[in-house]
Amino acid sequence: MAVVAIVGRPNVGKSTLFNRILGRRKAIVEDFPGVTRDRNYAEVTRFDRPFTLIDTGGFEPESQERLLQQMREQSQLAMEEADVILFVLDVKEGLTPSDEDVAVMLRRVEKPVIYVINKVDGERQEQTSADFYGLGVEELFTVSAEHGRGINDLVAAVLEHLPEGGKRSPSDEVTRIAVIGRPNVGKSSLVNRLLGFERMVANPTAGTTRDSVDTPFVYHRKPYLLIDTAGIRRKGKVSQKIEKFSVVNALKAIERADVVLVVVDAVEGVTEQDLNVAGYAHEQGRALILVVNKWDAIEKDNQTLGRYVEQIRVNFKFLPYAPIVFVSALTGQRVAKIMGEVEKVAAEYSRQVGTGELNKALEKAVTAHPPAVFQGKRLKIFYATQVGTRPPSFVIFVNKAEGIHFSYERYLGNKIREAFGFQGTPIRLFFRDRERK
Repeated sequence: MAVVAIVGRPNVGKSTLFNRILGRRKAIVEDFPGVTRDRNYAEVTRFDRPFTLIDTGGFEPESQERLLQQMREQSQLAMEEADVILFVLDVKEGLTPSDEDVAVMLRRVEKPVIYVINKVDGERQEQTSADFYGLGVEELFTVSAEHGRGINDLVAAVLEHLPEGGKRSPSDEVTRIAVIGRPNVGKSSLVNRLLGFERMVANPTAGTTRDSVDTPFVYHRKPYLLIDTAGIRRKGKVSQKIEKFSVVNALKAIERADVVLVVVDAVEGVTEQDLNVAGYAHEQGRALILVVNKWDAIEKDNQTLGRYVEQIRVNFKFLPYAPIVFVSALTGQRVAKIMGEVEKVAAEYSRQVGTGELNKALEKAVTAHPPAVFQGKRLKIFYATQVGTRPPSFVIFVNKAEGIHFSYERYLGNKIREAFGFQGTPIRLFFRDRERK
């Protein structure tokens, strides 16, 4: 798809415009500078031609603050990637020296640049917007991203400037990978390592990532989508509205993922919130890998790894199926192993077992350990069939479904795993009464 990037100084309304063009709220919007820090991607498919839209952090050309410098770098990367650039300016603040500096930079870009004057809510602001012709441009588009004013004309101009591009086939199977965890465990640094370039703003300040940010890439000739998310804090710790929305975004990322990387800080160890975060993914039925980051910072002997694995298994006792990878996003140590594990668990997540093989394994398990007596009668298991994948789901027909105890359900689940693997993915068992003929 063609790519359209939205750039401009902080707090000129870029994220509001992003949401308005997209037709739904994806980017976080707050009325203070610096809310969006990374590039935020979305596919816009509601117009005649689909395109990828990128929201960026504020562009401050002269700032020496490290975080603002990183945001500027992200904006520059977006401009390099884009086919069309929307340069957003704020009519209420007027033309600023920073706007002029950005405009000078854009004149050197050999791509269509559309100048968008935002926050034009009426005739008075419309007249004021004429001041921006001082940038030496021939056409200005005046809009109110908040109220939708002028958006149709702007979108029409964008569509006119889009180059002819290929369309993604609906048959393409994209594996979506969400990277989740508490704030400041190194999620963005890990994403950068996996991709091999500085895709995300990685900063020691907890909470640097606020939006869930998508990056498509190809590994072993297969398409993937990597989703970096905001750190999920405990409910009582989420005081600011912006952080609440970040948590919602992270949970939505889990919902649309196939594989979830739960990142744990090796130095701090497993915390209650790590368990909560992993629990969200488990409850949603997603394939899951436990990634222990900052492994380089741990003093080790020949028993350290074994002790740590044992500790993690005890803490994450509801995830016995999840593989564990010990990495250092800082040094790159073992990061390459993650995608190998992703390939394995993604295959297991979509695996279909033959009905004959399944029932042989089930019969063997029931013979070794029959179900208990319920209401004076022995429970009888007839047969099973797999009814779905992603995650693998099975229906088991019995004479009294309500009599199956959760401990026996766990036993059968373990026996199915012994027979067929399903590493890295939860499995779902549903018990139903067999209809009498």
